[in-house]
Amino acid sequence: MRKTKNALTQMERPEQIEPSDTLLPVTIVQELDRYVVGQNDAKKMVAIALRNRWRRQHVPPEIRDEIAPKNIIMIGPTGIGKTEIARRLAKLAQAPFIKVEASKYTEVGYVGRDVESIVRDIVEIAVKMVKEEEEEKLLPKAEELTEERLLDLLLPIKKKPVNNKQPETEQKVLEVVEDTKTTREKFRVMLREGKFDNRYVEMDIQYMPMPVIEVFSGMGSDEMEFNLREMFETMLPKKTKKKKIKINEAREIIMQQELEKLVDMDKVVKTAIKRVEESGIVFIDEIDKIASKESGYGPDVSREGVQRDLLPLIEGTTVMTKYGMVRTDHMLFIAAGAFHVSKPSDLIPEIQGRFPIRVELEPLTKDDFVRILTEPDNALTKQYIEMMKTEGVELNFTKSSIEKIAEIASISNERMENIGARRLHTVMERLLEDISFDTSKYRGGKFNIDEKYVEDKLNPILKNEDLSKYIL
Repeated sequence: MRKTKNALTQMERPEQIEPSDTLLPVTIVQELDRYVVGQNDAKKMVAIALRNRWRRQHVPPEIRDEIAPKNIIMIGPTGIGKTEIARRLAKLAQAPFIKVEASKYTEVGYVGRDVESIVRDIVEIAVKMVKEEEEEKLLPKAEELTEERLLDLLLPIKKKPVNNKQPETEQKVLEVVEDTKTTREKFRVMLREGKFDNRYVEMDIQYMPMPVIEVFSGMGSDEMEFNLREMFETMLPKKTKKKKIKINEAREIIMQQELEKLVDMDKVVKTAIKRVEESGIVFIDEIDKIASKESGYGPDVSREGVQRDLLPLIEGTTVMTKYGMVRTDHMLFIAAGAFHVSKPSDLIPEIQGRFPIRVELEPLTKDDFVRILTEPDNALTKQYIEMMKTEGVELNFTKSSIEKIAEIASISNERMENIGARRLHTVMERLLEDISFDTSKYRGGKFNIDEKYVEDKLNPILKNEDLSKYIL
């Protein structure tokens, strides 16, 4: 294991962050701080949960299977960073990750998706992830093969004459072969220099004539249709047709064909399933929407049923997928909900017991909004500055203007629904509406957004409460 110092150095290059075996909880929180403002308790809990997965994989085998994941439930209003924390955590861990909304699933027997499709979906994600990693490793070999096939298209190899020719003819054949080799090397250099990029070549393109498939079924019809299509792809023979395309397009098609041949899909599937079982992360959003209230009326026709269906998934069960059996015993489940109407105790006791860690996230204040607008790597002000640069407009936000934007967003959340940091998106769009609409007026210059400009644009809307409900 590398030293912690090396792991911290990796933070400077987020695209090269190493897997979780080199990341300590402190390092994980530091990385989350780059994108999510505040919510230190939640960050600490998810960092510990992620590290515990690494610890489990390094304990003696006899106790490894006994260590269950410590699932987390995050409680707090919308727009305060619950989903972002889970998403960044999965990216940091380089683990298969899926975000689902609990309200989209129904109890078995009702029309809709069953909860086991969560596992099928995350396995698909993992297979795609592992396949891309394998393709990255095999890219140099695929590039070599692609180059050879492109040269074959540009300079078809001449067939050798039959063996019953006279000796002098054989000598001529050797000369032709040598000349062809020289020409091929010249073409290779020109191909690498891009001189053939716009040249057309004729090649065979494979395609699959697919019949129109319609599935008249209530439950999981989308998955059934997908499986039927896949079955037809394997059963029906692929057809080819000749088509003239540019070398650039041919290179992409041939590269994909060569990668398909080189990648060992059996190995990919085996690795993907293991990765899902050992390090998969499922983020269940809107879990409060399936909390059954005692009122006994309203649209809760299968809420408790969905909880009962989720229970074996979270406790640990085996789900059949098209790639084989997948165990969920050691997958990490992170649930989140606002719990405005219901409360965590409205969930069935068994579900509550499977989420031993509860974190309450704090509502965002004006000071938090100021930090969100300036500190994160993906801060809104930075996004708009970069977008306007593409139009030749240089935006500049003063410190006082940022504080005013944060103040207006905070007031809007107090007067209307509290939608957290999402209010900043609404306010910023309204603020920069004129500049975004007609950039020609400001092109080639610097536009300074100060406190007065923010007040002129937003205060009239804020004062008119009826109007602000629809605009802010």
